[in-house]
Amino acid sequence: MHSKRSRLDRFLSSELNIPRKDTKLILAQGRVSIDGHVVSDTQYQVDEFSYVLIDGKVLQNKTPHYLMLHKPKGYVSATKDEQHSTVIDLLDVPYKNQLHIVGRLDFNSTGLLLLTNNGRWSRTLMSPENKVAKRYRVTVEQSITKEMVLSFAEGMYFSYENIMTQAAELNIISENIAEVTLREGRYHQIKRMFGHFQNKVLEIHRFAIGAIQLDDALMPGESRTLTEREISF
Repeated sequence: MHSKRSRLDRFLSSELNIPRKDTKLILAQGRVSIDGHVVSDTQYQVDEFSYVLIDGKVLQNKTPHYLMLHKPKGYVSATKDEQHSTVIDLLDVPYKNQLHIVGRLDFNSTGLLLLTNNGRWSRTLMSPENKVAKRYRVTVEQSITKEMVLSFAEGMYFSYENIMTQAAELNIISENIAEVTLREGRYHQIKRMFGHFQNKVLEIHRFAIGAIQLDDALMPGESRTLTEREISF
């Protein structure tokens, strides 16, 4: 599987198991087409979803897939797990075993989970440099205070990793419920930030990643294909 872009001569050499120099003649003879166009340039960039034919026969034909899932409690955000059911088990699509998870949720956390077979898309979405906002509704055991709001905004020091978290937004909805916006994904970050105040997190529900919002029509365990607008985020 070609998860990154590759020069056409390298791609053909790998797929046909021939020396790279031998690909020049194949290309010069006009035997290769990509996405419906004959290509002869050895440096042409092929990606994992390019539709490649040689002599009219399919050499590569892979379709990108993008799903949103309303994750319920009690499922592992993994493709395989020996002890628990995974979110993949919830899917009813023939290509589900091709997918990977974009931004995991804890076993008991719920809400928006994205799945795709497009590694470049998921890396762009989750890259720390892009600071895509992840938004959560969080229920905690004790009252949420203005002190917590300020601490979230300033960032917190995690001594175990010797790191300072990026600024996070904490908006109080009610005494025990808040919306939290993160632009990074540290291990158990929300639980640990509230844990700084000895305030136990009871529920975490993610409802948005960037411009992609959990579809209100999806019941827990249900999924749907992303729209073109959502994919472009």
